[in-house]
Amino acid sequence: MQSVQVKFVHFTPHFLRSFQKLPRSIQTLTKKKDDWFRNDPFDTRLRTHKLKGELTGVWAYSVNQEYRVLFRFLNGKEVVYYDIGTHNIYR
Repeated sequence: MQSVQVKFVHFTPHFLRSFQKLPRSIQTLTKKKDDWFRNDPFDTRLRTHKLKGELTGVWAYSVNQEYRVLFRFLNGKEVVYYDIGTHNIYR
């Protein structure tokens, strides 16, 4: 897949509330991963993947082995972050 830089990320209120509830260490790591994501959303370190079933059209990337960011591409250079959390956010 060709590398594309993300120019703008929108945050839903739900994402922002979930982010604020995370431990500080995970918030810091998420900011680092967000920088990687904006530079290349398919950086292999992020393990970006499409979701299936009820979440078809939504993507996720890994913050670490436990936490994920759910997002959707609005166009080639713009995304919206919907949620962040453990695998429970897939439900």
